This record gives sequence, structure tokens and C-alpha cells, in this order.
Amino acid sequence: MTVGTEAAPSKFLASFRGLIGCCPNCGQGRLLRNFLKPVDRCSACGEAYGHLRADDAPPWMTILIVGHIVIPALLSVEQSYEPPTWVHLAVWPLLTLVLTLILLPRCKGLVLGLLWSTGAPGSEQA
Repeated sequence: MTVGTEAAPSKFLASFRGLIGCCPNCGQGRLLRNFLKPVDRCSACGEAYGHLRADDAPPWMTILIVGHIVIPALLSVEQSYEPPTWVHLAVWPLLTLVLTLILLPRCKGLVLGLLWSTGAPGSEQA
């Protein structure tokens, strides 16, 4: 963490800032460049994020969330409307893909914000 006169944000605030893709420290700079690659340093406050490793947590969270949205919706639609198989094959894979692409960077930002707020070293060597 950067040493300064301001108090570090709470774990909740840092995680929320990460969730929306902002720097967990200042809330101004971006946390991710491209799609999932964390920035080395915040462009606004200079806080380092390149050493943090989210590993398998973001994909795991994404699968958990998407599965809990898509499967109940699929079962509900099947029981209520009984659409033909081609409708299922057209709708559900597409919905799963779109939700995954929307949620994956947000889950990664959330995990990185939480890692940063807890002071995790981010590598096996520390």
C-alpha cells in the first residue's frame, strides 16, 4: 500500500472499487487494462497492483454466479413454456457466454480489491 496521510479504504470499499474496475486505493485510476490483465500501477495514485495474483477465484466466482442464474432460468422456462430443443440450444449457451464475459472482469476486480485491502503479498515468495 502507498504510504500517505489518508487512511486506507475499508475492505468493503476497496472490494467495491475493484468490482467496478477502479483502483481500490483512490477510486480514480483503472484496475484492469485490456480484459483481465491488471495494471502495474494506478495512473492516479501510483499504487502497485502488478504483483497481485487472483489465480482461480474469479473464474470460480463467475461459474458459481452464472450457474445460479442460468440453470434455474432454464428449468423454469422448460416447465412453464416447454419450448422446442432448438430454442434451448440457441438461448442458453448465448446467455451463459454473455453473462460470463460481463462478470469475469468484475469478479477479478473484486478479488484484486480484496487482496489489496487485506495486504496480501501476492506471490509465493513473500
